[in-house]
This record gives sequence, C-alpha cells and structure tokens, in this order.
Amino acid sequence: MMRTLKIGYSSLVYAFLYVPIFVLIVYSFNASKFGTTWQGFTLKWYQNLLENTSLMTAAGNSVLVATLSATCATIIGSLAAVAFYRYTFKGKKVIMSLVYILMMAPDIVMGISLLILFVTIHMEPGFITLLLSHITFNIPFVAVTVMSRMKGFDKNLFDAAGDLGATEFQTVRHVLFPMMLPAVVAGWLLAFTLSMDDVIISFFVTGPDFEILPLRIYSMVRLGVKPEVNALCTIMFTLSLVIVMISQILNREKK
Repeated sequence: MMRTLKIGYSSLVYAFLYVPIFVLIVYSFNASKFGTTWQGFTLKWYQNLLENTSLMTAAGNSVLVATLSATCATIIGSLAAVAFYRYTFKGKKVIMSLVYILMMAPDIVMGISLLILFVTIHMEPGFITLLLSHITFNIPFVAVTVMSRMKGFDKNLFDAAGDLGATEFQTVRHVLFPMMLPAVVAGWLLAFTLSMDDVIISFFVTGPDFEILPLRIYSMVRLGVKPEVNALCTIMFTLSLVIVMISQILNREKK
C-alpha cells in the first residue's frame, strides 16, 4: 500500500512538472495559429522561426555569450576546485562557504548587485557587462561540479607521483587533470546551459544594443504566446535536456 502511494505521489509530481512542457512541444507542431485547437501536424512554425532574422540574431548572441562565459567560468572554477582540493590555506572554509552561498543567492539579488557595481564603475550595459555577469554566476556551479568529482579520487596516487619525482605542476597536469577532465567538461556544459537560459540577471545587466534569446522570448510572450515561441522553446528544452544528459554521463562515478 505504501509503495503504491509513493509511486502515485511521485507520478503526480512529475506530471505536474512535465505535462505542461509536453503540451508546449505538441502545440509547436499544431497547424493552428492560436494553438487552442488541433488542426493538423505542421513544421511551418519551425520554418518561420528560421526565417525570423531578429530571433536568429538573438540566438547567435546567446550562443556567443554562453560559450565565452562557460569557457571562462570553467577555467576559473576548475582552478578554484583544485585549490580547494589540493591545498590548505587560511580562510579556506569561509571561501568555500561563500561559493555555496553565491549558488543559493536569489537571481534578482545578484542581478541588482551587479547592476549597482557596473553603474558605480561607469560601465555601459551591453555585451561586456552581460558576459562578466554570466561568468560570475557560473563559476560556483563549475567549482562545485568539479569538487564533487574530486572527492572520490584516491590521494595515494598523488603521493605516488611525488615519490616518483613529479613536481606539483606535473602532478596536477599528468595525474589530477586527466582524472578531473570529465567533471570539467560536465561543468562547462552546465555553465553553458545556465547561461543560455538566464533571464533575471541578464535583464538587469544587458543593454538595448545587445539582445539575447531569453529576453527576446520574454518580450514576445508578454504580447501573447505565438506558435514560433512554442517551436523555439521546444528547441531550447531539447538542447538543454541533451546537454544535461551528457553532463550527467560524464560526471558519473566510474567503478
């Protein structure tokens, strides 16, 4: 009886989460322009999406920012994870706590604080401020992803490398880095996904001359959900799902 209740409860929770997404995906293939009734299968909304110059420009901007921010955040976050794992220094626990706090901080708080910072140092909102903001909120996620992988490493390997004459740099390069590489790639994919999907922080720090896809979708939805939006959201959800699956596979503990 308890098993049945647990399965039923879990099914209701997942249905609440995923049924709306499934409906959106189905209506992206609906021939009806208003999406309230099913009028047949069509791919014309995807074709219209590809022919929409403004949407494609915004998508290109999002991919550019996501790629650059994920790369920079992966480098910084991975180096931070190595420092937390390999070295002992004063204030280590405090700094690690700040990393977790930054992950849990509300997006609106981070967005407003970054906006105040850029205004204070007289930086015009645009591509640079958006890129710096995305790097900032991606670093903790990369660091935690890499650290979670490194906790399962056998530290005797590093002692053995030192006994064989390897320097600290050689140990990190030839022993530690190959072992943490799957987590580094997983962290990059996670950072890329978070950057592509961010709305709140981007809303505060971007300028009128540089539009990204999430903000473009938000402005379109305010005037009503169009079929092109359904098609675009379907593509973004599929892309995010594939990236998350690859990330989980790469970060899976090998036995």
